[in-house]
Amino acid sequence: MTNRPSQRLTDRPEDAAVSSARSTEEACPPEFSPETACPDCACQENTTMAEMLRTAGMRPTRQRIALSELLFASGDRHVCAEMLHEEADAAKIPVSLATVYNTLNQFRDAGLLREVALVGTRVYFDTNMSDHQHFYVEGSGEVLDIPHGAISLSGLPQAPEGMEVAGVDVVVRLRPKASA
Repeated sequence: MTNRPSQRLTDRPEDAAVSSARSTEEACPPEFSPETACPDCACQENTTMAEMLRTAGMRPTRQRIALSELLFASGDRHVCAEMLHEEADAAKIPVSLATVYNTLNQFRDAGLLREVALVGTRVYFDTNMSDHQHFYVEGSGEVLDIPHGAISLSGLPQAPEGMEVAGVDVVVRLRPKASA
């Protein structure tokens, strides 16, 4: 997988005209499907990411595909919008911070990411959708997974009338040991 925006796959003049007319947020015309993608389609760059987005009910736009490549190409990870925006800048992906925020929230709403609120107003997004908890390293802001089953909970309070427990998130805060 590449960490760069999609490029045209052909050098035909008619494809160049289509490419220049299409914005970076547009998807393929509706007459094309994953099996018959248009020659200029961002989906051609990475069909796995495009199919993942389609399966989640999202249009595979160039920016969504590029950001999904950054997010999901390296396995499970935790990112905040500012971190992903810096990675996109370094990879020469033209995307605003607002678009990164919006895309992360869209991915969360589509079930592709898990939101982890750890420190004040900073929100991290986790690509690991399995049931697990987190370590948070104070000072560095690093977030690490705690494997499922490593923590056991008991004695949860009864949910108020008309409510049910949707989940329990545990964050274990870490800091370097003080020197002796």
